[in-house]
Amino acid sequence: MASKNVIEVTDQNFETEVAQSALPVLVDFSATWCGPCKMLSPIVDKLADETVGKYKICKIDIDDSPAITSRFGVRGVPTVLVFKGGAVKGQHVGLTNKERLVQLLEA
Repeated sequence: MASKNVIEVTDQNFETEVAQSALPVLVDFSATWCGPCKMLSPIVDKLADETVGKYKICKIDIDDSPAITSRFGVRGVPTVLVFKGGAVKGQHVGLTNKERLVQLLEA
């Protein structure tokens, strides 16, 4: 079950939720047809539940939000980008673990 602490981001709300966020933001770019994305999803959900108020955790469906996907040059999924102050500060492409995601956020 998806975490209530994960924010679904789209082309429409990206600026508000991610670019203007006071907290560091982890954005999981994924797709419904992507196997590794399905394996990463519960890891991202768990991270969101464990870091409420410290980080903002978001997911973007690349098929539903093509403008944001192309704006950041996302070519493969899953891709995780970390934003601080509206700028990309970290990136990981492919399946990873929670420890790696925390490293990206804390870097």
